[in-house]
Amino acid sequence: MNTPFDFSELEADRLVYVRSVNVDELPEELQEQAMGRDQIYAVHAPDGMRLALVKDRQLAFALARQNEFAPVSVH
Repeated sequence: MNTPFDFSELEADRLVYVRSVNVDELPEELQEQAMGRDQIYAVHAPDGMRLALVKDRQLAFALARQNEFAPVSVH
């Protein structure tokens, strides 16, 4: 499938970025809440502000969409 999509139609303030986060890079109080996971996922606003931390990528995308954001992956 190779359907072009016009990203210019998306409002920039409705985009959020989803990326994996190594739990050992988080502050201790957040590490304790990770329930033994080595990696979790963060949802970020375009300006870099972290909006949420969740247990997996699927949940990060669902959370974004439920709040009317357009999630994109960041590597």
